[in-house]
Amino acid sequence: MSLNNICNKNGLVSTALLLAAGTGSRLYPLTQDMPKCLTLVNEVSILERLISCLDQHGFKRLIVVTGYRENRIREFLENQRGNMAIDYIFSPLYETTNNIYSLWMAREIINEPFLLIESDLVFDVSLLDDMLYPDRIAVARMQPWMNGSAVTVNQFKRVTRFHSGARLFDDIRYKTVNIYSFSLSSWHDIAERLDRYISAGRVNDYYEAVFAEMVADGSLSLQAVSFDDSPWYEIDTIADLAKAEKLFSADKYKTIIPYNIMSHTSEFSKQFF
Repeated sequence: MSLNNICNKNGLVSTALLLAAGTGSRLYPLTQDMPKCLTLVNEVSILERLISCLDQHGFKRLIVVTGYRENRIREFLENQRGNMAIDYIFSPLYETTNNIYSLWMAREIINEPFLLIESDLVFDVSLLDDMLYPDRIAVARMQPWMNGSAVTVNQFKRVTRFHSGARLFDDIRYKTVNIYSFSLSSWHDIAERLDRYISAGRVNDYYEAVFAEMVADGSLSLQAVSFDDSPWYEIDTIADLAKAEKLFSADKYKTIIPYNIMSHTSEFSKQFF
């Protein structure tokens, strides 16, 4: 079977795209000689956790967009991990571009439904269960301490609007967790829109700008998947790392990467979910 036609027997997404090109400057000095994804969280790297989670969910292919200290990632993963074949895309402009450029670079190597995930996330393995279906977005109920991209979700759990840097609470908003799944048709439309942005020189945008535009004009439909039931954390800074280690202090990754992790009490309130 061609890599371009890899799919789960149940029709679930089984290809993942991991964006790991950034310098991780806010985690310095931990990232002085290694990419952010190799940062240890309670003695296990972010990347090892992600790989284990993908393998447990039956993924067959992983594409990694690299940049800063790419050799460290290649040495760590090589070309096969578990049942996953691993391909690499090197972004030579990683110091001067944003994640929209990393996603754009994958436009020719991916021709199947896939999961898009950032390389600075730690989360309970169970949270990925409902992300294996195409055209979904991971979200968590917006809290006062959160920032970054947010979305509005309707009563059918469909995203109706993206909000950039939103911290307002005049309507129901959810923080994006930076995990998405896309059908092949959605990906073709996204890739076409990405081409327009890159051709216009918008290499420092976030890819959410494309998603927001497409949701607004009706060319992209995303179903929200709540990440409120178990722990997750995005690690950008040393302070984030300390919080993540506390949140995952009791997890079993210290001894063995588990196939079932007990659920933890959510620290978020829920609505619609």
